[in-house]
Parts: sequence; C-alpha cells; structure tokens
Amino acid sequence: MEKDLHFTLRIEGMTCDGCARHVTQALNGVPGVKTAEVGDWRAGTAAVVAEGSVSDEALAAAVAKAGYRAITQAKRPLEGERRVPRTEGDFDVMTIGGGSAAFGAAIKAAELGAKVAIVEAATIGGTCVNIGCVPSKTLIKAAEICYHAAYSSFEGMAACPPPSDWQRVVGQKDELVAALREEKYIKVLKAYPNISLIRGRAELTGGRSVRVDGKTYAPGKILVATGSRPWAPPIPGLKEAGYLDSTDALSLPALPQSLIVIGGGTIGLELGQLFARFGVRVTLVETISRIAAAEEPEISEALNRTLVAERINVITGAKIERIDRSEAQYKVQVELNGTKQTLTAEQLLVTTGRRANTGGFGLAEAGVKLGARGEILVDRHLRTDNPDIFAAGDCIGDPMFVYVAAYAGQLAAGNALTGAGNVYDLSALPRVTFSDPQLASVGLTEAQARASGLDIEASILPLEHVPRAQAARNTNGLIKLVRERGSERLLGAHVLAAEAGEVIQEATLAIRFKLTTKDIVGTYHPYLTMVEGLKLAALTFSKDVAQLSCCAT
Repeated sequence: MEKDLHFTLRIEGMTCDGCARHVTQALNGVPGVKTAEVGDWRAGTAAVVAEGSVSDEALAAAVAKAGYRAITQAKRPLEGERRVPRTEGDFDVMTIGGGSAAFGAAIKAAELGAKVAIVEAATIGGTCVNIGCVPSKTLIKAAEICYHAAYSSFEGMAACPPPSDWQRVVGQKDELVAALREEKYIKVLKAYPNISLIRGRAELTGGRSVRVDGKTYAPGKILVATGSRPWAPPIPGLKEAGYLDSTDALSLPALPQSLIVIGGGTIGLELGQLFARFGVRVTLVETISRIAAAEEPEISEALNRTLVAERINVITGAKIERIDRSEAQYKVQVELNGTKQTLTAEQLLVTTGRRANTGGFGLAEAGVKLGARGEILVDRHLRTDNPDIFAAGDCIGDPMFVYVAAYAGQLAAGNALTGAGNVYDLSALPRVTFSDPQLASVGLTEAQARASGLDIEASILPLEHVPRAQAARNTNGLIKLVRERGSERLLGAHVLAAEAGEVIQEATLAIRFKLTTKDIVGTYHPYLTMVEGLKLAALTFSKDVAQLSCCAT
C-alpha cells in the first residue's frame, strides 16, 4: 500500500478570502485527497494530505478548473523525510565539486544519515569564498571607506587623486578569504564524520560510475556542482592580446594607471567603480544601450550619472571591432553612433559574464544533456536525464548566486535521497549589485509585468524624499515599485540606495507572500531607516509624499 503524501502548493491568482475557500473546496474534491487547507490567501500556499496515488497534475487540474493556478513546491511522505540507509563500502551520494552547492548538498545528505563524498580537484570552497563574493566585496568596502573618508563631496575629487593603498587591502582580503575557507568549509567537514573529502579530478563513465584519479566508485546518487568560470566574447584580437578576468583583477600586484572594463553588468560595475576609487582612470564599455540592462531604465540612468560624476568614462551602445596590445597599452577599436574611436589603457578587464564548467568529465557519457550555453539541463526537481544524477549551482546556468547554489544543493540532495519531490522555486529571488549606491531588485520590472499581460501601475520615489537619505547627506538614488492594479499586490521592487541590499528583504517577503502595497503602508517602519523608503514609495501611488509630514505618513 502506497504511503500518504504531503503536498505544499503555491497558489497563484487568489485575491480574497473567498478565493481561498474556492481553492480549498476544489482540492478537497480531488479523489484521494484526505485534507486540504489554504490559510490566508495572501500567503498563496495550500497544504494537502492525500493518498500516494494522487498526482501533482490532478491537484493542479482541480485548482485550474476553479480559476487559479497551482504549482507543487514540495511533495514528501507524510511521516516526513526518511533517513537514508547506510550502504556498505561505497557512498550514498557523491558531489562533483566542492563549492557552496556541494557543501549544501553534503550537509543535507549527512543530516539524513547518508554516507557522502565530496570530490574536489582544486581549492575547496568554490567561487564565492575564494575568487568571487568575499574577495570582491572586501575590496569594494575598502574602496568605499577610503573614498568617503577622503571626500565628502564630488567637488573634493578635483583637489587631489583618491587615496590608494592597494597592496595592503589585497593582503587583508587574502587573509579574510583564507580564514573563511578554513572556518566555513574545512572545519565544517570535520563536524560531519559521514562526509569524506576526496582530492582529485572526477570523471563520469556512464550510469552511476565515477572515476577519480584511476579509482572507480559507484555512489547511489551523484550531484554535479562544478560551478562556473569567467567568459569572454569572441572579439577579434582579444585572445591574442590577453586580458584580465574578474579573478585576475582581484589579485593584481599593483594598480594600473588606466583600465578599460568591457561589460556593464554587475561585475563590471562593481569592479569598475572599485578601481576608479583607488585612483585608476576607468573607461567602462557596454555594447547594450545602457548599463545594468536587466534593471529598470530609471535605475540604470541614475547609476550612470553617479559613475560619470566619479569621473568614470561610461560608453554604452558601442560596437567593439578589434582589440590590440602593444608593450605599453591596449587599443580597443569601437564604433559609436557611426563614428570609429580607439580607446587606450594600460590594462583591459573583461566582465561579460560566466559560463558553466561542464566540459571534459564525461557528462555526455553519463547521459546528461547540456543547453545552448553549456549549462546542465535539469527538471524542476534538479534531476538530469540520468535519473541517478542531479545538478545544482552555477553549472545549471543563471542565476549564478551563492545563496541560490546553497539552496539548490540542499534541495537536490533531499530529492535524490528521499524522493521528496521538492521544487526548485526562484519566484521571489532578490539580487544585489554592490555598487555605491547599491542596486537591489526583486520580482518583475515594469516591462516584464506588462509583457506578462498584467494590468499594472508603477511608482518612483527619489531618495530626496526619504528622511534617512537626507540625514546621511546622500540622496543619490531612487525606489521604484510595480504593483497589480486593483488588487494592489506588489509585483516588483527596485532600489538604488546606499543600503539597498538590506532594504530589498522586506520587498522579497512581500512578493513571496503575495502582500499588497497597502500591507506595506500599514506596517511599522522605524523612522530614519532606509527601509522606510519602501513605505513612502508605496504611499506614492496615491499621495504626494512631498506634502506629507515626516511623522504623519
């Protein structure tokens, strides 16, 4: 007899308590459903207990008939996740890679009682702690502190060049990286006796077979978590000239006098501003019509003005025709508005994205398919076409964030070992660019919402109306909200502010739990905090905030 199942469903389309009752009735009407409950409609979730024969499709069909949409977020045996029986000799699960996705998976598997192996040929810890988030944000913060300590306004920049103590901050960065790698990765392994670290290069040889430096293993399940690497476009002359990627840039032995950065996305913006604040003459080149092209145009324009005010030469809409290098400088030939120009600099940094590390270790032999950019193709449970192989992290493509990788690794391990059926859900995913001011977003942009056929409205609040920004003497930025007309449900939040990465968390929860701008306005926000700006932005839909008292909003 099949065991009962517990389903967690995300319900879309509910706008009132009556909707919640209709969905509950629809689910309870499915043959085999024992109980179904929808709580507050704003939460947008339903809990269902049903016989093992009940399928996701049957539940979704019943909800669709009632006029709503159901997506399975989790499905597990009613008694909860089973603990994995220990195997004799080999491993229950083996991760290929030793970064955040692999560690998330290994810890989850170990907690389920599994015998786990992490296979890593390079430095433990993956991209984030070694060559990504930790080192870059450490240097960014150092540049910010030095910059603002020296100059209280942009006018001060003309008096003397920005401060520079590059070698010292690089040394401090390396010390922090080593400490975090030891504390958060190496020592973590020691806390889990059923996790083994195998040093060497793994090769998939078909089925569940893995060969590591000549020794063959047959784990019960395999998780591929091989991460990503910097990618450069096929620009004529680039390969021959050579260039810096983001990894190289974070460990330069000395600062160049001048630098051309190709790429106006997150990495290019962060590193371009970082080097400019250490006194490097920076030219930022973007082939698209604006920097931060994935963000709202108002955000892009405001950040562009900030960078130009800091004497960064920002060039957008450029066609890069060729790159050459002499002993003293790089020459980048571009066409801009029909006019050809030659840009020169001592160094060249390419920040045009990353690609999955998926070549050369037997994925095809194991029956694992790849996408157009080399990413591993997985289903919504992170399983590949080989039912015994799962994948998580950067190797499955965008979004390549460390917190997404860790979440995906845990989810994949649970699904692989227990058949829980949890769904990889990125519906309310925040992202942050650590420029100054920071850029943070969650949910839909105005254009995306309109393209989805939603009836929406948007509000924009310049930071000059936010008391925290006024008190800090830094009103550079704005907050833009996108909501559904009528229901007032928040669909997207986009923030350019000094503390945007912190502010965006309230909006993330609001979008995840289907809250409205009325809910935000009705929630206490401490005075003289940047997050109060979200409340003010929500008020902007119906009021002129310039006419409101700071104490009567």
